[in-house]
Amino acid sequence: MTMNRYLRIFAAPILMLAVSDLWADGNLIDIKGSDPEGMVVPFSEQDLEADARIDSPIGDKEAELAVEFARFKQLVTDGALDEADSVAKRVIELAISTKGMQSTEMAKALTNLAIVQSKTEQYDAAQQNFQSAIEIIEDVEDRLNEQLVNPLKGLAAAQLDGGRPDLAAQTYERAIHVTHVNDGPHNIDQLGLLEDLSEVELRMGQLDRAREIQDTIYALNVRAYQLDTLELIPSLMRRGGWQHRAGLIFDERATYRRVVRIVEDKLGRNDLALVEPLIRLGQTYFYADTSGDTSFHAVQLSTGEIYFKRAVRIAAESPDTNWKIVAGATLALGDFYMFENNAQHARQVYRSAWDLLSEPGDDADKLEMRHGELEGAKLLKRRQIPSFVGEIDPALDATPEDPVLEGTVRVTYDVSVRGRVADLKLVEAEPPEFTDMQNTVQREVRRRIFRPAFVDGEAVTSTAHEFVHLFRYRNSDLEAARTAADASEET
Repeated sequence: MTMNRYLRIFAAPILMLAVSDLWADGNLIDIKGSDPEGMVVPFSEQDLEADARIDSPIGDKEAELAVEFARFKQLVTDGALDEADSVAKRVIELAISTKGMQSTEMAKALTNLAIVQSKTEQYDAAQQNFQSAIEIIEDVEDRLNEQLVNPLKGLAAAQLDGGRPDLAAQTYERAIHVTHVNDGPHNIDQLGLLEDLSEVELRMGQLDRAREIQDTIYALNVRAYQLDTLELIPSLMRRGGWQHRAGLIFDERATYRRVVRIVEDKLGRNDLALVEPLIRLGQTYFYADTSGDTSFHAVQLSTGEIYFKRAVRIAAESPDTNWKIVAGATLALGDFYMFENNAQHARQVYRSAWDLLSEPGDDADKLEMRHGELEGAKLLKRRQIPSFVGEIDPALDATPEDPVLEGTVRVTYDVSVRGRVADLKLVEAEPPEFTDMQNTVQREVRRRIFRPAFVDGEAVTSTAHEFVHLFRYRNSDLEAARTAADASEET
């Protein structure tokens, strides 16, 4: 690595360890009744941290390096991210003094810091540190070294969360290529990367490409585990989740039915392993298929009831069951009745779950589950709200002269005993010119379905919920909206 490369990497603000206050905190939203918008493709932080091990050292400085790295991992595990950020920077200092800047230990230390920055939504800094780690590995090893996979995975996730799915797709493709070179084109280790890439393609609206990747994932799993084996079930369950997010509800339904058939064939018709796929199968009847495939006929919502009832029966009667499985299946049946707008039946079923979770005993987890699932309104169904103004993500063609900005729509509402939104109010819209976005947010929130809050086993109206939708737009979008508003006033 040349001296210029060193200066470019380590003179950047993200690596000026002596001025750690330059690291900006992530703006995390924690508002009653809020929920995250859009799909986020997670990278495997556990894998990254495993790959980011600092080799067992000797000597005072090196011993301190080992201690600080162990401390970093514990802080990440405990969720103390601000402190972990500082320790990660100390690890970088120690890696430089003991191993040098041109070392795999330095690359791993940079990866550690980037992990924390991704967790705290410092996506620009995370991207630069992941990229620096990648460049060091390329110089120390080569451009196809298997140590590149995890920092590439982290870089792709940070690019996606930072608003550049196009770059994320390219980075995932490169990581997959590295696995092919090192482990062959049919290696199982690439499955997580392929699943992440399919999510990115879906987010960019490339449904055909995403389905192609999912087919590859399926083929790799079948190659590894053969057809209709229990080992195939985890992959099928993930496939069903992706099909749901893609709006391929008919395909999702077929996937969960296949899981049910495999379990029945291998373990029996009353095995506890049937509960989750039966619940997911029932939930497919809450949604309309958006694939445009007319070869299937839509089925009435009530058809899903048989799957929920069967899940409850198996959960209650299985000798291997526990209260948590029974409560989960019972709540799912209650949710079905909320979707069907049968609030009376839903409240009866929810009351059964309340009574189960209120039984006296030494298990404090019961009361904790009751608190999390029943003592406050719980969102059951929402539709995704556009995360930007216009036809395409503004980050894809932004320029310094036309920067990407962030807007906000904030609403408050109540949730009735029937699980529906009431008294919706627009509290804030910034900029106010984007009236279409305001209307979209309000319309979507009105359509949401909730599990109502309960007090002493009885449904109650819960108030003062707040939802904040953040969206992106170009400055030119705002100018166009203002021009349109002025023209409308003149006429």
